[in-house]
Amino acid sequence: MSIIALDMAKAHLRVTWGSEDQLIELYLLAAEGTAADFLNRQVFATQQEMADAVEEETAGEDPIVANMQIQAGMLLILGNIYSNRDTSAEIPPGARDLLWPHRVGLGV
Repeated sequence: MSIIALDMAKAHLRVTWGSEDQLIELYLLAAEGTAADFLNRQVFATQQEMADAVEEETAGEDPIVANMQIQAGMLLILGNIYSNRDTSAEIPPGARDLLWPHRVGLGV
């Protein structure tokens, strides 16, 4: 299940037609996964989803509910993937800046 609703993703991309919905959903899941990988933690849409995962012991270490900064970072990553389909999918600097304060396990 996606953290960000399709209609919000389409609004961010300024897409008003429905013919690319499946593609946008794929890119949205990829953007959310990229953000979670960068954060080194599992990200949940709601507190209840996180609580359920913790109870089922599937939440991993240090899970987090996607706050506005994380959601905005995910949208920036989505925009980058959507706009640059044929190039590498680096995390845009703005997304990195939004996600960085919530990152764990930075290592050396």
